[in-house]
Amino acid sequence: MTTAQAPQRSAAAPPPDSGKRPAGRGGGSPGPLRRKLSHQARAYGFLLGGLLCFALFSWYPAIRAVIIAFQKYTPGSAPEWVGTDNFTAVFQDPEFGTAWRNTLVFTAIALLIGFAVPFLMALVLNELRHARAFFRVVVYLPVMIPPVVSALLWKWFYDPGAGLANEVLGALHLPTSNWSNGSDTALISLVIVATWANMGGTALIYLAALQGIPGELYEAAELDGANIWQRVRHVTIPQTRFIMLMLMLLQVIATMQVFTEPFVITGGGPESSTVTILYLIYKYAFLYNNFGGACALSVMLLVVLGLFSALYLRFTRTDD
Repeated sequence: MTTAQAPQRSAAAPPPDSGKRPAGRGGGSPGPLRRKLSHQARAYGFLLGGLLCFALFSWYPAIRAVIIAFQKYTPGSAPEWVGTDNFTAVFQDPEFGTAWRNTLVFTAIALLIGFAVPFLMALVLNELRHARAFFRVVVYLPVMIPPVVSALLWKWFYDPGAGLANEVLGALHLPTSNWSNGSDTALISLVIVATWANMGGTALIYLAALQGIPGELYEAAELDGANIWQRVRHVTIPQTRFIMLMLMLLQVIATMQVFTEPFVITGGGPESSTVTILYLIYKYAFLYNNFGGACALSVMLLVVLGLFSALYLRFTRTDD
């Protein structure tokens, strides 16, 4: 034997220790459960700021209002529990029924006008071929005006003496109107203001939904001989039905909380024809100094809107 041969390792001998330990057993990469908990902790950490804002500015005031609704509360003095006395006093207020009637009538008229007009405007914008961006800005411009400024402009517009509305009607030799100063025309005047101020955002949402409809559907409808109305009825409305249902729900909730227009333009008048629930809440809190009654009205409005939203979503989900 000319060279020394290295001893051969036995086949049964264990491999040399590499110094690595199995994952999840005291070293190496963390286990699946540990990684999952780490990811969830990081996600909730990012959500913590938003949750704190909601808790401080939304949930706490709502819970506090429910508590005050059962108390005799005056700033600077200790609250006193009175049970349902605030609700009883509110029910006996003559303006309670008037406020609910005005609110419901305002909501119904706003749905008839404010739901159809933005949809028709979106249809027109969708058919434009030139100056699209310009007309979209024009439609959305009222939304960018502060609500109080918008209400003040319309208050001058409705002025029965030197207002622009009666000036235009007079120039056209048409009968003038009292507009917001007449008990029979004040509420519809406020509906027009609210519709003009808020229809821009709704119209752009409809426009986005319309542009998401496949063009093949319209081409197939045209090949079948469908006219414009038939295309809108059988293609446009079914394809945008979900958006329409959700916007209807949001519009009902928003219009039942109308306050700026009655407060700035009419002050609840004339003859309490524009006193709404939110305006009556304002009167209880800041004119009557009755925060318990104001919170009782707020709880009633919350319950009504909550029941309506639940029933609405249930019926639409069943229909879907």
